[in-house]
Formats: sequence, C-alpha cells, structure tokens
Amino acid sequence: MAMAHRWALWCVVLVVFGLAHGSLNDDYDSDKRLHPRLPDEPKGPQSKNAEQERTIEYWRNQAKATVEQLLKKKENTNTAKNVIMFLGDGMSIATVAMARVYAGGEEKPLFFEEFPYIGMSKTYCVNYQVADSACTATAYLTGVKGNYETIGVNAHVPVRDCHAGRNRSTHTSSIGQWAMDAGKDAGIVTTTRVTHASPSGMYAHTAFRDWEDDYWVKQDGCTSEQVDDIAHQLVYGETAPRLRVILGGGRREFLDRETGVDPEYGPGRGFRSDGRNLIDEWLKNGPVGENRTFVWKRSDLLAVDPHRTDRLLGMFEPSHCAYNLDTVHKNLPEEPSLAEMVDKATDLLSLNPKGFFLFVEGGRIDHGHHDNEAKYAIDETVQFAKAIELARKKFSEEDTLIVVTSDHSHSVSFAGYPNRGNDIFGTAGTGKDGLPYMTISYANGLGYNTHVDKVKGSRADVRQLDNFNEDNFPFPAMLPVELETHGGEDVAVYASGPWSHLFTGTYEQNIIPHAMAYAACIGKGHQACDKK
Repeated sequence: MAMAHRWALWCVVLVVFGLAHGSLNDDYDSDKRLHPRLPDEPKGPQSKNAEQERTIEYWRNQAKATVEQLLKKKENTNTAKNVIMFLGDGMSIATVAMARVYAGGEEKPLFFEEFPYIGMSKTYCVNYQVADSACTATAYLTGVKGNYETIGVNAHVPVRDCHAGRNRSTHTSSIGQWAMDAGKDAGIVTTTRVTHASPSGMYAHTAFRDWEDDYWVKQDGCTSEQVDDIAHQLVYGETAPRLRVILGGGRREFLDRETGVDPEYGPGRGFRSDGRNLIDEWLKNGPVGENRTFVWKRSDLLAVDPHRTDRLLGMFEPSHCAYNLDTVHKNLPEEPSLAEMVDKATDLLSLNPKGFFLFVEGGRIDHGHHDNEAKYAIDETVQFAKAIELARKKFSEEDTLIVVTSDHSHSVSFAGYPNRGNDIFGTAGTGKDGLPYMTISYANGLGYNTHVDKVKGSRADVRQLDNFNEDNFPFPAMLPVELETHGGEDVAVYASGPWSHLFTGTYEQNIIPHAMAYAACIGKGHQACDKK
C-alpha cells in the first residue's frame, strides 16, 4: 500500500508539473526562437578579409598577434613634457563603434582605439546621475566634481545663483592653469563656441553655463556687478588671458547686438547688450610689445606665423563651427578642420622649451546626437580621430602624453541584426509591423516626430521619407523631447605616452587631470618627479 501511495503521489506531481510547463509554453512556444531567424547567407560584401575570416587559422593568427603586441607593452615613466587632452563631447562607446563602421568597417579601429591603455570613467555630477558638459568639464579639467550646469566651482554653488559664483573659495583651478604656473604654455581648440561648457572649464568660474555673455546674465535676473560672463572672463579672467592659443567658434558672445559688426556676416550677429567689442579688448589687453593676433577664417589661420605671434585667438563662426559634412557639401572653404586647428595650435605651443598643455574638443559630436542627426555625430567622431592621429604622429610617445575621452554618453543605440558590411545609416531588419527599422535609434528626441505617424498611430516607413539620404536626417526616437538626452553610463579613456598606464581600470572622472598632472610634474598634487 505504501508503494502504491508513493506512485500515486508521483503521478500527481508529474501532472501538476506538466500543467505548469504547459502554461509556461503559452508564452514561450518551443518552436519559436529567442532571436529572429536571419538569412542563411547575408547579401553583399562582408569584409575585405571575407575568405580568410572563414578559416580557423585567421582568427588564431589574429589572436596570437594581439597577444604578442600586449606582451611588448612597457610602462613609460618619463616625465611628460607635453600633455594633450582630446575630449569627444558625447562620444559614447556606441558612437565609437558606429564611427568605426562608418570609417572603414567593423574590424577597423579608429586611430585612438589602438592606444596601449584604456580605462573607464564615471561621469555623474554631484547632484545628478546623468551629467552635462559643465559639471564634467569641471571634473576632467579641474579635478573636482560639481553640480549640473556649473563650471569651475565646487558643489557648494547652486545653479543660477547670482552671488555664489563670486565666492573665490568655491573656485577650482584647471590643469591649464597648473601648466602655466609651471612655466609651460596652454591652449584650447574646440569646434564649439570658445565660451561653451567644455572649453570654459579651462578658465571660467560660473554658476550657470549659459552665462556666456552679459545679455543672458541679465535675462536670469543677475547683474554684471554680480556675475562676470564667460566671454568677459576669457578676456579679463585669471587664466584665459595667459592662454597662448584659443581656437573655435563663438564671435557673437564678444559683440554687441546693436552696435557689433561680425567680420564675416556684418551687423546683427552679436549677443551682448553692453555696447562692448570684447574681440578688440582682447587684442589690446596684452602687455606692451606683445603680438596678439585674431583670425576668423581658415586662410588667415593657416597663414599665421608662430614665430611672430605671441597669442592667437581664432573664432570661425558667430556660434559653433560648421559640421564637417556641411563644409564639404555646402562648399565652405574658409572653415578650418579640427585637425588644421590642432596643427596650428601645436605649432605655437611647441615653441615653449618647457612644453605645453592643450585641450582639444570635438564638440559637435554631442550636437548631432542631441538633434538625433546621427550622420553629423558619427562623421564628427571620425574627424576627431583624424585630429588625434595628427597630434600623435607629430609628437613622440617618449615625452608627450595624449589622453582621449568623453564627458558623457548619449541615448543612442547601435542595435538590430544588420548584415556585416551593412550601411551603418541603413536599416537592420523588419519589425512585427512589417516595416523596416534602422540600425541607429535613440531613446528620445525629436526624431520621434519624423518616424511616428500620429494619424495612423504607427511607425513611418523610412523608405518613403523624402530626406532619408540628407546629412541632417533625424533618426528614430522612442519618445519626443526637445533635445535628445545624455546617457549616464561610463565612458572610455584612451591613453598613449608617459604614464599612460595610469589610465586603466574604472575610476571617477575627476581623477583624469590629477593623473595627467602627475605625469607632467605640474600642480599641487602627487607628481612623478617627486619619486625620481
């Protein structure tokens, strides 16, 4: 009887398990796959090494060569005479991967991806999980984390506080200032306005990043007696007047909206409301006998003689510099490339026998993403890589440290199941609604309005969109917001040159300037020279 009872109990258990298993299969059909069925053989060229990639030997030899390269790495503990920091604004890991495909193929790294040491930095602000370019600039240039939208001040300063930013005890000093205090030269190159959040981290102290000129200070209820706008700080501040070279955009912040005359476009392009021309004031602000040069077009920049120029200010647009794709497709020959600006800047800076610190920003990567215009963002990333290549080949790894990183991520995604060799800006597959979906998409942004048919309540067919092939084509976004948002995940740090091995691991973003200063023996923190 006991044996029969146990058998009956087992039968009940098996029946219950079978029913439960069946209920699970209501949601998961065993005939369905956890991934979509793909074509047996993708169409089109796969890669330049397609035949070799089908063999075992190819991958084994590739792995062997990579290991051999890793074994050859030696820690360089020379003092860094020169330090160049390249900041790809908004250059997320996904952006790097997409730019790699765009530039040459999935397997072809961008130039800086072959730097020997790579780490990850945590980008949050003191008061926000997802950062902006202001609090991050304070972190990676001054070594102190601050609040969202504040620059060059610690977290005791609330955003838009008219009084707190004037408290010098809250001010942070940048690695550019540390370099100049040590007798080196320093400079800024950017594709944004020179008063924008990232470059102003080198010299400004402000409770709000948008106070680039006096007009916007007044619009927020403050006065010029309470707040020094960022353009004013570039001319009269403690750090910026000492910078050897400043190149980017942003003439409007230096010219009056009523009386200002832009050298390229004429009157009506200024933003100031105080009647001042800060470009002229910058030219006159140096000591007697100092040769200060202002340029606003590419031909004048290329003609600058470093040996006859003590300080150089170049601003090539009223606002941000033009996208590279626009300079090509809209025929803008007087727009310098980022690489050309870096080349001229380093010509000037390298005349100092003690060396230099240069901050370089590929700033329009960020702007392309904010507008969901991925073509702009990814092309700007490739231009950014070209500028890095120029600098690395121009200066020896023995005495020049180059650090490449980003300030924050973006909500952009590289997803789907596109064929190898597929156009990164193309479609990746077909959704359950029967319409194609794109390889690149965003979590949010105004691309929503292009890709959602509000009348039908369904997605638009991208094949039918008139501007699909335009540079400014907005890629799909899941929900509408005025500007696509940043992302909060860590960003990569790539390093080459003296003490580049310090930039491995995962660390806070504010560690970066301290590590660069250690390598160059500048600043008030730990220095490599102390041990020597």
